[in-house]
Amino acid sequence: MNQSVPGWQLPRIDAGLFFLRVAGAFMLVYVHGLPKIVHYTEELSLIEDPLGLGRQFSLLMAIFAEVVCPLFIAAGVFTRLACLPVLAVLVVSMFVVHTQWSIAEGQFGWLLMIIFGTIALCGPGNWSLGRKGVA
Repeated sequence: MNQSVPGWQLPRIDAGLFFLRVAGAFMLVYVHGLPKIVHYTEELSLIEDPLGLGRQFSLLMAIFAEVVCPLFIAAGVFTRLACLPVLAVLVVSMFVVHTQWSIAEGQFGWLLMIIFGTIALCGPGNWSLGRKGVA
């Protein structure tokens, strides 16, 4: 039996998607993106090049996926499209670079895939700058 107040279901979903977008974007930028910018030279010597495109290109693509895309996602602008590079970097990281990791060792990556996969499937919700009808 659904005892929710009529009209309250959608705002709760929008609030949940807003929280998921902002919290996920913050965690990705803070934990992965900003360190790559702040310590660019060091990161350049450490980053793997699993696709053979060069370390600098790999690092720049990681920065794009871990800094630029999360900003779009948090704002709710081009949200689903912005999730694709994030998910691509996570898939390469988890399935190509860190294949030896157990689920426990890679739990942050798996959780990020769940967060951004959910956002890609559901979209940004109504609490977003990219909402249709917002000028």
